[in-house]
Amino acid sequence: MLKLNDKPLRGKAVLITGAARRLGRAAALSMAEAGADVAITFLSSAREAQRTVSDLSSSGVRALSVRCDVRDEKSVKGTVKEVVSKLGGLDILVNNAANYETVEFEKITLQQWDAMYEANTRGPFLVSREALKWLRQRKGRIVNMGSLGGMRPWADHAHYCSSKAALHMLTQVMAKALAPEIAVNCVAPGMIDLGEKAASKFMKRMATKTPMRRNGIADDVAAAVLFFAMAPHFITGQIMVVDGGFGL
Repeated sequence: MLKLNDKPLRGKAVLITGAARRLGRAAALSMAEAGADVAITFLSSAREAQRTVSDLSSSGVRALSVRCDVRDEKSVKGTVKEVVSKLGGLDILVNNAANYETVEFEKITLQQWDAMYEANTRGPFLVSREALKWLRQRKGRIVNMGSLGGMRPWADHAHYCSSKAALHMLTQVMAKALAPEIAVNCVAPGMIDLGEKAASKFMKRMATKTPMRRNGIADDVAAAVLFFAMAPHFITGQIMVVDGGFGL
């Protein structure tokens, strides 16, 4: 946790997609605690977004939420325009909005396959492309939210794993294509316990298989995102796995 007087991101403007709840919310709160003004997007979690904005504002920063479908070009253009208008620019983009689904390989429909890529790969591409103009002006940063599933094969998540693997490659391509003005990195969470009762037994089992003898929590991922938000601009094209050694 940062000290009260430690505000390394004071004066910075941040956009985090899909940040009304879960990992996106945790990342947004960490950015606000570090002094950044934060805009979040949501698609259907309007109530959660309102609560998150209220919590962000309590850190003494400017905060707003915008409804955005990251799969839709028109929606993305409008969102970035609104955020830049209200925050005065853009320094950091966190592409967090994504879908997750467990489906046996032979039961994955074409619609499910396409929907996963639309959210997890096309979305980050669209938002990043639209934000480039503003990020270049401030030598900004992009942080993509990948997954251990993009590096390790999970049998019942073929479409999810493939979409995240594509995002990891997109991260590295962008790091080369957008240098030297913009640094692009990726955080790849492993087993993260968000306190969901339905997953409690599974999480306990996974913890026993993790070298650090516990699952991750939202703050672990948020700390990794915050690191890339503040790291030397020379660090780019990196994929940081946050999994307690589970994928080793």
